[in-house]
Amino acid sequence: MKKIFTFLITISALTAHSQTDQLMAGTAKINITPPTKEPIHDSVYARALVLQSGNIKLALVAVDLAVFTSERIERICKERYGIGQVLLCSSHNHSEPQPDGKRSFQPGNPFSAFYEDQIIRAIGESQNHLWPARIAAGRKTFPQLGFNRLIIREDGHSRESWFSDDQYTSENPERIPFGPVDPEVGVIRIDDEQGQPKVILMNYACHADIVCFNYAVSADYPGVACRKVEEAFNNRVNCLFIQGAGGNIESLQISSRRKGPDDPFRTDYSPMERTGELLAFQTVKLARSLSPASASTTPVTGATTNAPLQLLDDSLHFNGRFNKKIDYSVHLSTILINNNIAIAACPGELFVQLGLEWKKKMELAEVTPLLFGYTWSGGSWPGYVADVRSAALGGYGADQGGNLIEVGAGEAIITRQLSNFYRLNGLMRDKPGPVGFKGGAQWIIKPFKP
Repeated sequence: MKKIFTFLITISALTAHSQTDQLMAGTAKINITPPTKEPIHDSVYARALVLQSGNIKLALVAVDLAVFTSERIERICKERYGIGQVLLCSSHNHSEPQPDGKRSFQPGNPFSAFYEDQIIRAIGESQNHLWPARIAAGRKTFPQLGFNRLIIREDGHSRESWFSDDQYTSENPERIPFGPVDPEVGVIRIDDEQGQPKVILMNYACHADIVCFNYAVSADYPGVACRKVEEAFNNRVNCLFIQGAGGNIESLQISSRRKGPDDPFRTDYSPMERTGELLAFQTVKLARSLSPASASTTPVTGATTNAPLQLLDDSLHFNGRFNKKIDYSVHLSTILINNNIAIAACPGELFVQLGLEWKKKMELAEVTPLLFGYTWSGGSWPGYVADVRSAALGGYGADQGGNLIEVGAGEAIITRQLSNFYRLNGLMRDKPGPVGFKGGAQWIIKPFKP
């Protein structure tokens, strides 16, 4: 087994900020529906957000695609726009455009070059129209829209929800709220200097496969949610959907699957619409309650910089679980905004248990934690990433498949994200402590007066 190691790309840039650095933002939305023979129920989009402060410039791109990676986009955006980091955030949409009607849900697609050109245009448009940004974030719990699709059976192992037995019905039509799930939606709201909202980013963990095998193009419930949020703000905002740790989370509302493009059965899109509406309602409610502000002038306890934007790139290497010859180079990005918004960006389909554990540990840090799953910034695509217990219980994504990542990789990823956050905020020392502590008198002696 190879030893896990790390390399740092931008850590030297973190100390280059001054307290007066301005956070700048730019955004754009572009239709990436390619020429396809498939019917188009609703178009798929790429929504870009560029953030810049000091010598750090990064781009987040939310794409209505299953899995999308592109070294070409990274290279061109660095050369053409000076963007040092591009994060491609797939919604994991299971009805993305397909020329042959097949659904692979893996990186690589005959339309990749078209997608790349459109995404590069969106990033360019974003970075060419930057404005001084005011930003705020929050999270809100509400009744769950999804359930944990790996259900423990009589033999002690888990099987996926689309397999029935004497007790459970295939696809969970009774909508039993199996857990664990992440019941939170996370929201980032970005305004201009006049206080007008320009970007709403929603972060939610649930598979985007309500209309899977509909044999038509659709952005699924994330597309509906984005559209509804944009409409609520009079189409003056760009709404980005960022998937969370939803590797084992399925929607409670689901449409029956078609057997093929010639199946006379027609897909029911109402569950997709309703799920998107419910998510949008909670997102809008939370977004309107936020009060975006300029860069924080008061650092958190122990923070060594007031820089409004900090970024740390990292990489871990893992073997395959069953195929030891596989070498997964898993690139991670940790982002800290205004010292109070912490983003852990991870590729692959992290199980929800990992996201919940990371959030629990981040609660002590007094920040708003957001875990961006399905987010690629280089390296390998690790596929499903299960927690140790789920890997033991088994089921789809847990122990099925020869290309699964090694057991324990998920916990290692979450631990590294946690330690990288503390490196960014200045609490993680790089030399033995204590440093800078000024002790007082050990004893206070006062004369006794009877």
